[in-house]
Amino acid sequence: QVHLVESGGGLVQAGGSLRLSCAIAGSRFSFIRMAWFRQAPGKEREFVADIGRTGGSTNYADSVKGRFTVSRDNAKITTFLQMNSLKPDDTAVYYCAATNRVVLGLRVDDYDYWGQGTQVAVSS
Repeated sequence: QVHLVESGGGLVQAGGSLRLSCAIAGSRFSFIRMAWFRQAPGKEREFVADIGRTGGSTNYADSVKGRFTVSRDNAKITTFLQMNSLKPDDTAVYYCAATNRVVLGLRVDDYDYWGQGTQVAVSS
């Protein structure tokens, strides 16, 4: 059974930084794509960033480009999301996702495995 466990969320002031981690248990192999999504209260889950197996292919939502960086450590089967210059609009529950299908990687439906989420709150 594959489990994804996020950590690193919390409360931070606008302009601050947080680093989210997603550890995967129950799999000996790295996934083709890993991603971060977020969901704010009353809104749909939205794509934030994703990364291919080798780390050479990444995509970012326009709202986080230049502020967030996604990375992965295949030896530890872990992915990270470094979030800088945080804004109140970044407040949401952040979810880690993974897939072994060859997909574009920007949609919720592209991913088969999900974590429980970690709360990020940014105060103004």
